[in-house]
Amino acid sequence: MKKVLYSITLAALMISPAIAQTSGSKQRKIVKLSEMKIPVDPSVKIGKLANGLTYYIKQNPKPADKVELRLVVNAGSILEDDDQRGLAHFMEHMNFNGTKHFKKNELVDYLQSIGVKFGAHLNAYTGFNETVYILPIPSDDPKKLEKGFQILEDWAHGALLTGKDIDEERGVVLEEYRSGKGADSRMLQNYLPIVMHGSKYAERLPIGTKKNLETFKHESLRRFYKDWYRPDLMAVVAVGDVDVATLEAKIKSHFSGIKPVTSPRPRKVAAPKNHKETFIAIEADKEAAFSRVQLMYKDSDQATAVNSIEDYRNTMVESIFAQMLNNRLTDLQNSEKPPFVYGYSYHGGTWARGKEAYQSFAMTSAEGQLKGLEALLDENERVKRFGFQQGEFDRAKANVLSRWEKMYKDRNKQESRRIIGQYVNNYLEQEPIPSIEWEYDAQKRLMPTITLLDVNNLIGSYLHDDNRVVVITGPKKLVTEKQVMDLLNKSKTKKLTPYQDKKVASSLITKLPKPGAIVKSSEDKLLGTKTLHLSNGATVTYKQTDFKNDEVLFEAFSYGGTSLYSDADLKATNYANQGLSEAGVNGFTKTDLRKMMAGKIVRVNPYIGRYSEGFRGMAAPKYLEELFQMVHLYFTALNKDQKAFNSFTNKQKSFLGNLLANPNFYFQKEMGDFLNEGNPRYYGFPTPAAYETADYNLAYKKYFERFANAGDFHFYFVGNIDEAKLMKYASQYLANLPSSKDREMYKISDFRPKHGSHTKEFKKGKEAKSSVRINYQGPAKYSKEDALAFKMLGDVLAIKLTEKLREKEGGVYSSRTRAYMSKMPYDWYNLSVSFPCAPENVAKLQKIVVDEVAHLVKNGPLQSDVEKAQKGMINDFKEDLKKNRYWLRTIKNIDYLKNDKESAIDLEKRVTKVTAKDIQKVAKKYLKNGYISAVLNPEK
Repeated sequence: MKKVLYSITLAALMISPAIAQTSGSKQRKIVKLSEMKIPVDPSVKIGKLANGLTYYIKQNPKPADKVELRLVVNAGSILEDDDQRGLAHFMEHMNFNGTKHFKKNELVDYLQSIGVKFGAHLNAYTGFNETVYILPIPSDDPKKLEKGFQILEDWAHGALLTGKDIDEERGVVLEEYRSGKGADSRMLQNYLPIVMHGSKYAERLPIGTKKNLETFKHESLRRFYKDWYRPDLMAVVAVGDVDVATLEAKIKSHFSGIKPVTSPRPRKVAAPKNHKETFIAIEADKEAAFSRVQLMYKDSDQATAVNSIEDYRNTMVESIFAQMLNNRLTDLQNSEKPPFVYGYSYHGGTWARGKEAYQSFAMTSAEGQLKGLEALLDENERVKRFGFQQGEFDRAKANVLSRWEKMYKDRNKQESRRIIGQYVNNYLEQEPIPSIEWEYDAQKRLMPTITLLDVNNLIGSYLHDDNRVVVITGPKKLVTEKQVMDLLNKSKTKKLTPYQDKKVASSLITKLPKPGAIVKSSEDKLLGTKTLHLSNGATVTYKQTDFKNDEVLFEAFSYGGTSLYSDADLKATNYANQGLSEAGVNGFTKTDLRKMMAGKIVRVNPYIGRYSEGFRGMAAPKYLEELFQMVHLYFTALNKDQKAFNSFTNKQKSFLGNLLANPNFYFQKEMGDFLNEGNPRYYGFPTPAAYETADYNLAYKKYFERFANAGDFHFYFVGNIDEAKLMKYASQYLANLPSSKDREMYKISDFRPKHGSHTKEFKKGKEAKSSVRINYQGPAKYSKEDALAFKMLGDVLAIKLTEKLREKEGGVYSSRTRAYMSKMPYDWYNLSVSFPCAPENVAKLQKIVVDEVAHLVKNGPLQSDVEKAQKGMINDFKEDLKKNRYWLRTIKNIDYLKNDKESAIDLEKRVTKVTAKDIQKVAKKYLKNGYISAVLNPEK
């Protein structure tokens, strides 16, 4: 009866689809929630061409003059035949290497010429079930837009797939295969057949097999393309700053001509088989950096699409359940002796499309896997027996609604790349796509109908003995299957007590401090900022923007940091500093604060860095006061709690326990030691031993020294700011903080990292995989002109190395190039190139890099490459100008780095003026003094 009543109520609230007059009668017809469909966002145009291709279009003005395009192919590695393992992914590569309108390498070259960067912007991915191509394109020029759709069309049915091109790409794909090899992939190969019991998923990892990638016949790839790249398995998605009619015309023009396939090959669903028994996979690999526990209860039935409002309500119940359980796991995580580093649970998808499961995860110490598993089982069982408490239920609902409120307020300020994914998922997995307006309204209307009983009842359907899988991975095999089964059986009868939900205060500060005053204000019309000078000497600079309706970003700094610590104090406190805020503030623990902030979008994090101390944070405008309150309390009332600090160090030690067995982390550690040899203030790579000796008492004492003088701080706010409120809160919570007239500056050590010519080799790991790093670095004479030219030099070099290392040699999957000049704490330059490769190719590929740098010094870059770098940098800058994060960083660094303010707004002009000669000049100045070459090779 209750269900019928609430169905009537909801129907009345939702109005038109809910109640209808019965013909010839005054009797009303009740429409249940299960019969009410979730509407599609009316601003999205969805259509289907005669050949079966589906399309989605939405006009979205943010960012301006840009369209995000996707070609979605409903085919991935699960559809491969035995002779095609890895070829769904290989096909993705081939679409960048020769199509009807773009010969090999022409596609990437053209896109770079209009500012679309390969990897950073242009990309694609292949999964078990789908392949998705990602193409952001400038829309300020009709020719560029036309080219963008031509590229999508070529991907859909214009790949050339010549034998020569296929064979030349083998090396690149094999290097991608090599780059993914390691402990995690080795263990995955062993436990995936257990998790995905009875299905092809265990045999169809998208990367494929080395043997098949080396030996497959060209015709196998062509057959995959012919079978699965067809219009009835494709969608084109276009979201951006172009009207819907224009985008629809482009789609019809380019894709209507693709002929449908006669007698198409059936696209089957490869569902895992159900099993009555519990499967247990325990895998160990000495190079495993982390220890993990996974508990999975797979649903017996295939998941059905979320179509009705009842379905939607069910997803809300699941979301609330997961949030409450994860809050409990977080409480455990923050206990003095936590059973895991972190843990979480949810009900959702698995590797197999349509196969969902209730899953609990934990990261533990190498020796703590059983303890972590037991904690997950206990918390699941505790909910099953006793349910959740009303207080945690109310907080979870408040959190959900606050997040939806934020999305609703920013509904017209979303970037296209953040919107487009939901349409891809609608096509592939039938996820609903209502408007944010509808969802926010539905959340508000449906939330009151969700009861504590609804949420408590979920766990009964989640936990079952059949279709149950336990996966344990780590560096050592310390757990047996019998121990796992014993825990599973014991959990049902183990003595447990209900969760205790302690009440907390309703406000952070009960007695407001006496306010200070704003003694002076000024305005910078060039930057659009205002600065308040407070009575205690602190300054507040803010910039009002309309980029987001529900966002205010915040930072603050004061010079000094740990540079003012003695060598001994630095080493004693460095790792302790990270755990200081774990104790909470004003007598409230982290758990208390989480409860108090339920439903409030606000975050503040204090830090003590090498050269400064300060804060980072954000808030929705309505919770700006809470942000100011938290800052005030972090200055004046940081708790001291040894148990909270012990919790922090115990988690860090568990996390770091086997980290250096992983070759990548080992290389990072050894490189740091090598470059900082002789540095008295180098505290090295974090280890469990370092946290054992961390001095909490000294760190706590030094914290209050660093935050003793608020007059030495500068605070920055950017976003949708209510000026009157900001001024009020600045007076109430900042201007009255303790201060003095002292002003500090950071200290600079005499030590400088290694520079000049050095060669170093390290050995670690069993895979036939090397990692190469080449660094050109040393003292510089900083100027903003040289800094910009040097950064562009790095962008140009990245373009050339992609061409030579990847496309020409097939020796790497990707390389990373970065160049910068800094003036804090001292003038310094750094150009770094890094890549993984086969051990036998190290010397050859190193020489290519060094020769290319020498070429830049001797001859300078090609003008065409300079223009590509300019376009990419300018396009990024134009988007940055409409982001709060960019402006927060910019106005802070005008003070922090002593940048001139004109540089913040005239980057496009300055980039355009940089010439090939400017880049060659800076290359000659800094890249003739040798380089540091470091290589990590396998042990054998």
